[in-house]
Amino acid sequence: MKIEGQTALVTGGASGLGEATARELARLGARVAVLDRNLALAEKVAAEIKGIACACDITDTASVNAALDQAAAAFGPARILMNVAGIGGAKRLVGRDGSPAPLEDFARVVGVNLIGSYNMSRLFAARCAALEALEGGDNGERGVMVFTASVAAFDGQIGQQAYSASKGGLVGMTLPMARDLAQHGIRVCTVAPGLFATPLLLELPEPVQQSLAASIPFPPRLGKPSEFAELACHIVTNGHLNGEVIRLDGALRMAPR
Repeated sequence: MKIEGQTALVTGGASGLGEATARELARLGARVAVLDRNLALAEKVAAEIKGIACACDITDTASVNAALDQAAAAFGPARILMNVAGIGGAKRLVGRDGSPAPLEDFARVVGVNLIGSYNMSRLFAARCAALEALEGGDNGERGVMVFTASVAAFDGQIGQQAYSASKGGLVGMTLPMARDLAQHGIRVCTVAPGLFATPLLLELPEPVQQSLAASIPFPPRLGKPSEFAELACHIVTNGHLNGEVIRLDGALRMAPR
């Protein structure tokens, strides 16, 4: 699929990997809707890339539908969805005081990262499937979805049960969703990034950042959000990428802690 001229949705598009992806899509000629719970920050990014900002909570169906409606009214129906929104969180299964981890903490992370991404995808896919196939497209292609997992889906560290489970769920969902949507000409892939220089990580002390960077085999540095964005956009343009999970981590394999 050619990105130029298409309407693209980016969840979590106001910062970090989502912001970089929104900017790259706009650079390549897409009409970009920046979806985020932080509307003020989304509006700032959207203004800079000539896009549109949409307040959106991916766990809330009414909120998602309102954002989809707003983007379609401004730019036309979307054919590209970048699912980047997500939250972190670490909690040992048994605390230092011997108490079990709060169930609500696990449910919150899975609810946003996995169920929220599924919610966004099902609502986007239903609309995309109703569109005409792209003229001159690849065998009736209608759209593309990209999920954002994490290397924690494979190498989860101590305390990352909820985060790893949520990202592992996205990995496990990729192939069956691609098979499910094949009849509608919608491709589905997932990127599993390693350690990236996102605002959250850059808040850590410099020695900690350097230590994390040194743990990456090659290149021994933190990933650049632009590298994530470039891969996400390549998935859109490479018509034979489907049902695949791609690690983007410099050959990193996370240690237990």
